[in-house]
Amino acid sequence: MKAFFSIIVPCCNVAQYLRESLDSVRSQTFDDWECILGVEDSKDETLEIAREYEKLDSRFKVFTAPKSGSCSASRNTGIDKAIGEYIIFLDGDDNIEDGSLERLHDKIASQPGADLYPCAIQVFNEITGKNEELRDNYPQGFSGELSGPDAAIMIYSRNRAPCPMLQMTVFRHEFLVANNLKCLHGRKRQDSEFSPRALYLAKTVRPLHEPFYIYRIRQGSISTLAKTTNYFLEDYAEILKSLLAFHNKISSSPDFKKEISKLWARHWLTWICYYWFAPRVMKTASREHRYDTLRILFANGFSNFELLCRSTTLARRIARSFIKFGVRHPRLELVTDLFFSLLYNPLTRLRDSLR
Repeated sequence: MKAFFSIIVPCCNVAQYLRESLDSVRSQTFDDWECILGVEDSKDETLEIAREYEKLDSRFKVFTAPKSGSCSASRNTGIDKAIGEYIIFLDGDDNIEDGSLERLHDKIASQPGADLYPCAIQVFNEITGKNEELRDNYPQGFSGELSGPDAAIMIYSRNRAPCPMLQMTVFRHEFLVANNLKCLHGRKRQDSEFSPRALYLAKTVRPLHEPFYIYRIRQGSISTLAKTTNYFLEDYAEILKSLLAFHNKISSSPDFKKEISKLWARHWLTWICYYWFAPRVMKTASREHRYDTLRILFANGFSNFELLCRSTTLARRIARSFIKFGVRHPRLELVTDLFFSLLYNPLTRLRDSLR
């Protein structure tokens, strides 16, 4: 028997928050849902709490797995196990708004058939005790339907750094299965790799602007444990390697819109310049670590990188050449660092100050 929503919840060492999270699901006024809990090996009572809710309400379904290092494995398994028509991803330390499933159901039922229903996220900072910004990638006045490529053009043109969180979107289950859309296994920040692919591949996207999700910033989370910007370098290298391969695959299609290459090039090359060569990164991360992780990104060569760089500015194409030089010549990495320290970064700061 199908459900309308399948809510997939990765859980690992979140006993302090899990009851609140699951109560936010169980107390919903709309009841046609299942909640799939992927519990990875934990040092606290996360599994015991998950089992407690499974006994309390048959709509909660628990599976266990070894610790993998990220939410990806539980999300991927959850997609395979789900019976719902639509998929919602909820982290075990976050909540959903009271009554939000009913509002989402009514909006989707009145606009059926889309692959993606982007919504909004309310950020709650547990450290300060305050609600912070409301994140929505789409302009508030927009309520129409878009193709995935047109939606990508809209958000990448509008936002210098679009929020990639996949929790912002309700996904049609059959769309995820048909396109074999899965998260990168074992990688943190995996939303940054999953979301651009899912958005581009969607045939129809209907922004709802519904702020149904409450995202918690807390002590001890992956984000707050990251003391320096180089904490995620290996993850970002794998993410960008995957995205460059994806761009290479789809850009040969006759109906591919070249504007997307331009927008992705601006965004993804900015990532490389920022995460590997920003001043504070070069101060806190060893040169060896930065270039070792860059070589993960280019482990399969530079062809995918070169293809994307055709669509970018002269300044970024020059930066591309220095990045390649540093990766290819381990003993001359200092040359690339000096280019960024003495030329690229100062000119970028000057440009931004004049805007």
